[in-house]
Amino acid sequence: MTALIGLQDCDTSIMAIQTKKEEGPAKIHGLKEGLNVMEKRLEAEINQLEEYKRDRRKSEQDIEDVESRIEKSNEKLSNIKSNKEYQAALKEIDGLKVEKSLLEDKVIEIMEEIEILEEKNVGAKAESEKLKEEFEKDRDEILKELKDLGQDLENLEKERARFSQTIDKDLLKRYDHLRKYKGGVAISPVVKGICQACHLGIPPQKFNDLIRGDELMDCPNCMRIIYWSEDEGLQNVIQKC
Repeated sequence: MTALIGLQDCDTSIMAIQTKKEEGPAKIHGLKEGLNVMEKRLEAEINQLEEYKRDRRKSEQDIEDVESRIEKSNEKLSNIKSNKEYQAALKEIDGLKVEKSLLEDKVIEIMEEIEILEEKNVGAKAESEKLKEEFEKDRDEILKELKDLGQDLENLEKERARFSQTIDKDLLKRYDHLRKYKGGVAISPVVKGICQACHLGIPPQKFNDLIRGDELMDCPNCMRIIYWSEDEGLQNVIQKC
């Protein structure tokens, strides 16, 4: 029985380690996804900033073009002789001035947006750098833990093999079968008449038989192999293992 208990302890620990090993890459992936979201947001803000700057340069060029047209129109005024043409030229110049004013207002708006986005961009860069440092730190810790878990798993596999060699082959086959179909738990202690795997009571007569320890017994409810955990002799043997 002590070998079976030891084997179950090994398998329980192995399952726990395997679960942690499976969680490790998922955790790294989740952290990486968070970093990617931040980096994409930063990239989008940088692209937006560049677009604003391109718009500002284009608008400034448009202003220069309008100013050039106004200057040329003013030069033509001196050569115009009819009042009708003169009034039309003045109207055209006024229209160009309105166009220039609108472009200047647009440039001011763009410059304000650029200023806001540049300040936001500085904060986003700092946040991104911090998140990257945290990611690398957490990733390294997880990788170290996975390495340690790998060593623990190797040691447990050796210990499991040692226990398996001391157990009767038919009993070992029965144990492995139960473990496969009982959520990894094939053997369970009974405490105060209660199976600790299914948490149901053992009938009094069967419990008395269990206490005597004359034979290997199953839980009548969950069919797992059971043992009396309050057996001091058994506990002493387990502690020495």
